[in-house]
Amino acid sequence: MPIITLDYEDLEKLTGTDRDSIIDRVPMIGADIERLEEKSIDIEFFPDRPDLYSVEGVSRAMRGFMDIETGPVKYDIKHSDVEISLDDDIKNIRPVLACAIVRGVKFTESSIKALMDLQESLHWGLGRDRKKVSIGVHDLSRIKPPFRYIGADPSVEFVPLDFTEPMSLADILERHPKGTRFAPLLEGYSKYPLILDAKDQVLSFPPIINGTLTMVDKNTTDLFIDVTGLSAEVYTALNIVVAALADRGGRIESVKINYPDGESKFTPDLSPEKRIISMDEVKSLIGMDFTSDEVASHLRRMRYAASPAGTNVVEIEIPPYRADILHNYDIIEDIAISVGFDNIEAIFPSTSTTGEAHPLSLIQDNIREIMVGLGYSEVMPFTLTSEKVHFDNMRRPHTEDVTPVMHPISEDQTMIRTTLLPNQLEILSLNQHHELPQRIFEVGEAIVNCANKLHLAATSIHALANFEEIREIVDSMMLERNIPYSVSPSEDPAFIEGRKADILVNGTKVGVMGEIHPQVILNFGLGQPVVGFEINLDE
Repeated sequence: MPIITLDYEDLEKLTGTDRDSIIDRVPMIGADIERLEEKSIDIEFFPDRPDLYSVEGVSRAMRGFMDIETGPVKYDIKHSDVEISLDDDIKNIRPVLACAIVRGVKFTESSIKALMDLQESLHWGLGRDRKKVSIGVHDLSRIKPPFRYIGADPSVEFVPLDFTEPMSLADILERHPKGTRFAPLLEGYSKYPLILDAKDQVLSFPPIINGTLTMVDKNTTDLFIDVTGLSAEVYTALNIVVAALADRGGRIESVKINYPDGESKFTPDLSPEKRIISMDEVKSLIGMDFTSDEVASHLRRMRYAASPAGTNVVEIEIPPYRADILHNYDIIEDIAISVGFDNIEAIFPSTSTTGEAHPLSLIQDNIREIMVGLGYSEVMPFTLTSEKVHFDNMRRPHTEDVTPVMHPISEDQTMIRTTLLPNQLEILSLNQHHELPQRIFEVGEAIVNCANKLHLAATSIHALANFEEIREIVDSMMLERNIPYSVSPSEDPAFIEGRKADILVNGTKVGVMGEIHPQVILNFGLGQPVVGFEINLDE
């Protein structure tokens, strides 16, 4: 889950109250305080609330929750004369585009950092690491509309961020740090997405990198924002960004998007979605009786527009930046948050049962204690993954024991994992901004031939990681569990030849350990040696 750093001065100014009151109440909206610093606070939010990935979003929510300002925030949009046209080549590469202009923003170092942090958090939480959504923020004063969104030849050159010399699009994918990391998103295409202004100056090479030309600094007041991607999340991401900037005093203007077939549309669209909710629905989930006036009041605290439409029904308008409202149940959850879970009446169950820990849970707890004692931190990744991550990135052949997802909604989640190590390498790739060494483990389930298997896996990344290190960890873990084991040469292609071994118990292979192959390390965008092991605990 994303951890957001909020500057106290910004937070107090935008919320309209003191930091102690905010710190006391913010956990009640669904957040965990990670750490309190002298000038900032780090807060972990659930991935389903990307509108809270910024100080502006948190302040907006807290103003309502603390009854400082209830009801919806009204965002005015003026039409600009700015247009952007898409060419035919882009429709098969990265076809969804949304744009906006925000004027009159007064930036500080802190607010620029907050905007960049919001951008990157949305890339991860809403954009699946830029695959579905990527965001470009540009200084409008340095470019001239109208703009064009095209499929460009890989030889086109511009100066990317963090560089001083022009590079071709192909060179960026091979040499620029962002290019090498996100190059797989454009793999297989003969042309690459590019956004140009009227003078053919490059604004952005989505989803990879922006140009140095439009870099935002403290003197920037007017912004051009582009959001590209593969799905409707593009429009939600734009709404979140422009709402945050408007909360900071910016004035939103729309951009006309012209499509190759002659159609056009204006973005952003900040009109709310309308819903109706009944008191019967609310009682069925929360278990308490509310009047329609009470429900409307609670929803206004959560920044909805809500008004009673009779004794049993409330009419609701969902804020345009809320990406998480998929069902009325999500709205009812917000009612429960406003009420306060500690204020919901507790009812004893009608049946009496006696519980005890499952034997597998006891084993898991014991192994967790051992691994933490060995200096490893526990992770809990998703069990859904993709064939690319699970097999191709690991250099392992595709197997027939996979349980596929029947109707996947994303190319990143097409199957249930059969091993744990790929997930851990993904986690390491997402945490390269943290210092080394990083040592993580998981005791979790893998699904093999539609059957649950309990596995233990651990990885360590740092400059001196080697086979001896991971062998010592396996030795220690087996010794603590009082399990004799032996090793034999392994054929697992995910590890380096001669620096890997199968783990045997009573002559049966139960796992593998060793140094991760350099190609696997590169496939996950890592830049340091990695060692790891995985054991099937059921065996």
